[in-house]
Amino acid sequence: MKPAEIRELTDAQLADKLKEMRAELFNLRFQMATSQLDNTARVKTVKKDIARVLTEQRARQIAAEKTAAAE
Repeated sequence: MKPAEIRELTDAQLADKLKEMRAELFNLRFQMATSQLDNTARVKTVKKDIARVLTEQRARQIAAEKTAAAE
């Protein structure tokens, strides 16, 4: 996922996407352990996407705290 695509998602959609990607990462690791994984680069891609989602969630949390503190 591109960062622009992640920014367009709502908070609920971000949480769902994060849950989905973590499940995919679990499955990829399981496949790697049993030597069934063909595309090992997919693990790295999913990990980076998870990091992007977590970064966006944190940025939104910080922005919400700043607006709450300003009021």
